[in-house]
Amino acid sequence: MTELLLVKYAEIHLKGLNRPYFQSLLLKRVKEAVRPFTREVQLYDSRIFVRGIEDTEAAMERVRRVFGVHAVCPAVEMEKADFDAVCRAAADLMTGLDGTFKVKARRADKRYFLDSPQINAQIGGCILEQHSQLRVDVHAPEHVLNVEIRDQALLYVREIPGVGGLPTGSSGKAMLMLSGGIDSPVAGYMIAKRGVVLDAVHFFSFPYTGELAKEKVLSLARILSSYCGVIKTHIVSFTKIQEAIHALCPPEYATLVMRRLMVRIADGLAAREGASALITGESIGQVASQTMEALAATDILATRPVFRPLIGFDKIEIIRLAEQIGTYETSSLPYEDCCTVFTPRHPVTRPKLPKVQEAEDMITDADMMVQEAIDSAEVLIITPDGTGAEVSGENA
Repeated sequence: MTELLLVKYAEIHLKGLNRPYFQSLLLKRVKEAVRPFTREVQLYDSRIFVRGIEDTEAAMERVRRVFGVHAVCPAVEMEKADFDAVCRAAADLMTGLDGTFKVKARRADKRYFLDSPQINAQIGGCILEQHSQLRVDVHAPEHVLNVEIRDQALLYVREIPGVGGLPTGSSGKAMLMLSGGIDSPVAGYMIAKRGVVLDAVHFFSFPYTGELAKEKVLSLARILSSYCGVIKTHIVSFTKIQEAIHALCPPEYATLVMRRLMVRIADGLAAREGASALITGESIGQVASQTMEALAATDILATRPVFRPLIGFDKIEIIRLAEQIGTYETSSLPYEDCCTVFTPRHPVTRPKLPKVQEAEDMITDADMMVQEAIDSAEVLIITPDGTGAEVSGENA
């Protein structure tokens, strides 16, 4: 009898003839997740098996974060021919539990000498003999002992929910506009969950924002990378542009012009990196730059789709998601990002595009500054284990 992790997937089952492509990607992501613990990972018969693990709990935590994983189950694997031994092992797995239970058998090997109801009955009877504190409830049990009869017998009680979605890399690449706030990491997570590889861009305005603010953003990227793998992160020096906006643009249009130039820079980086979309954490009506008119005035500058998965969420819902994925605490650290620098008291909320363009045209060298920001971006490779490194500056 050996211990292993049984990894289940769900949505991939719906992929028809494309299923092998998604399975191979998921297998690759699971192998990457458990590499510190083992290299014994196998895809077989709609399951992924991970063997040879010493730290099961740590490995499970990594695997459950892999997009595409529906559930992770610590299981035991044994010969199926000796059914008495299977019954004893099942009873051992129920040790320490009380309340109600059921046995749920799945007989993938249709030639097995017992069918599923017989397996349920015999194993259930053995458990009741060994554990008088347990009783059967087939409708709403507190515990479910799963028995899968494949080449071997697999038994497990615990089923740890995974994050679901699709394997990273199955749906292209997008550029996440990552601030230090609560919203953008959640937006990145939601799009990455659909199989999208993330690059990220952060706008850094030294000395108005300091190194702690920058490190906060890199910490957020690190948390996201624990779900979706390596994130190439572009740190854009934005000070010169912000100072020009503050000096030359009408104050009520300053935030909107800033957002437009950010979109132009992010779009340029996306083009360079082969990203097919931009991602932002905007929610309609949350702040002045997130009205429908303001969003339209920024989107018009993008040459690719702008994904806003939080567009209909309120702040409480976004916070709840941030807590769930583990970014909220870091996002709440009191280090301001560049969006809070030079904030006008009365920003325009219903902008007319000609007026916006007129305000932006006051920065006569905007095109040059945008290109300079793209070319000089610092590029960091962020990994889940924190071993990321700087790639280079210009044209990384």
